Amino acid sequence: MTEPIQLTYALHLMPRGRISFRRWRWELWHEPHLLAAGWRAGPLHAQRALRAQAFRYVHRMHGVHPLPSQASHPAEREWGGGATSFHWGDLRVVLTPRLDSAWATAPLSRADAP
Repeated sequence: MTEPIQLTYALHLMPRGRISFRRWRWELWHEPHLLAAGWRAGPLHAQRALRAQAFRYVHRMHGVHPLPSQASHPAEREWGGGATSFHWGDLRVVLTPRLDSAWATAPLSRADAP
């Protein structure tokens, strides 16, 4: 098994704007480099997007082609703003919350969701 790759993430609820529904903004970082960012309608969907991007990045770093079916399994639970790790065969990634992001990293809860 390889050494785990440390990635950081930011996941927060965006304020309401002209669009009436709530959105969750996500960012995936490797040290000072922003790897991917986007938004989703719910926290679990945002987690899924974070995990899929981490999956692609880790495979690209090791020079292997990922199988699409491995990235598509849904998140089992909310991360709650804490660290989490994933294994894809011999590849491992540890996702920890990014502390120096411009957005407040408050713990995620179902009460925040619409």
